[in-house]
Amino acid sequence: MENLNYSVIWAIVFSGIFLWVGMLTGVWKYYQIRYSAQARAHYYVDIAHRSSLLYAPASLILAVLAYFSVWIEEINLIFVLINLFFFSFSILSYILHGWLKDTTNQFKQPHQMGRWHLPKWVLSSAMLLLVIGELVATAGLLGGAMIGLFKI
Repeated sequence: MENLNYSVIWAIVFSGIFLWVGMLTGVWKYYQIRYSAQARAHYYVDIAHRSSLLYAPASLILAVLAYFSVWIEEINLIFVLINLFFFSFSILSYILHGWLKDTTNQFKQPHQMGRWHLPKWVLSSAMLLLVIGELVATAGLLGGAMIGLFKI
């Protein structure tokens, strides 16, 4: 096998991690469904399960884009790590809300994290950084891959 760049390696490894977390949260979801009077898991346990399973193939797509990208490895690695950070951050926040059972809508005000109320700017800032980070980093990888694939 040829040597893969770290951007590709990290994306592949995190794809596997997200798949595994999706399976673990699936067990948690099943347990809650099984023992719930309403036969339902907590809202954020369900979201953690689904998002983990969706971020797994998304990370593989990042690996492919990084593989074909013409940018230097350091740039590709930064783009991949930005996405993996925000994917992980999202999943962990969903798991935390599912564990604490503190809300069924993290955007509902006041923003709840367990027994604490978070200032409005915390969630707004996190979401703004997530949106900008993921869109810019993915566009960068896509642009680099398109240039490489079409020899633009």
